[in-house]
Amino acid sequence: MVFWEGYASDETMGTFAPLVVYWLYAGFYQLLPPLDRYRLHTRREEDEKNLVALGSVVKGVLLQQFVQAVVAELLFLITSNASSSGDVVQPSLPVQAVQFLIAMLVMDTWQYFVHRYMHLNKFLYRHVHSQHHKLVVPYAIGALYNHPLEGLLLDTFGGAISFLVSGMTARTAVFFFCFAVIKTVDDHCGLRLPGNIFHLLFQNNTAYHDIHHQLQGTKFNYSQPFFPLWDKLLGTYAAYTLVKRPEGGYEARLKKD
Repeated sequence: MVFWEGYASDETMGTFAPLVVYWLYAGFYQLLPPLDRYRLHTRREEDEKNLVALGSVVKGVLLQQFVQAVVAELLFLITSNASSSGDVVQPSLPVQAVQFLIAMLVMDTWQYFVHRYMHLNKFLYRHVHSQHHKLVVPYAIGALYNHPLEGLLLDTFGGAISFLVSGMTARTAVFFFCFAVIKTVDDHCGLRLPGNIFHLLFQNNTAYHDIHHQLQGTKFNYSQPFFPLWDKLLGTYAAYTLVKRPEGGYEARLKKD
């Protein structure tokens, strides 16, 4: 039993819970004090290097989430109609854990190759993916700031394929999509906070993705949002080191050979 049972369907929660979680988690980071001693970039760098205003970022994210909600509703409608009549039996926790892992690997695979192609194809980079890289200094609310086409291909389709391939139920999908959203927001938060579980458990984390947003790192660290598997297998992994800045905070630097 889950807390929304009797109030909303699993399908409705699967559509809207990730959207709410995005703004709650990104808003949490936005409301934190400056925390200069944990920042990967100074506040001055964020103001000077980023090429898009916060208002435009918010509008872009809301547009992507609208498209995401429409696709999610269609996906759940189709899969629920295709399933047998009666209540869906929720798998055991071990089965759900396996489905979670499969979905993570599928999402990583899809996003790596689509993301990498958007860098290699000059037309797609110039007219589509470069919008995300206007945030040279990433921050939490901008995690899903993308061109609408990229949002559809990379994130929305990636989520749908992960759901279908893993075979998870709509109820399991609520937790998976919310987890994926939290991880994506955290990867763009720009902070190296002590005790952050994502930094402890995932090599693909805030600093890892920050390297990709730097000019010298745009051809590396395409993997997102979970594991650096494909970067390591296909030679696009860039090792980095965290250096403390004299004025406070850290800087993620590419390791020299």
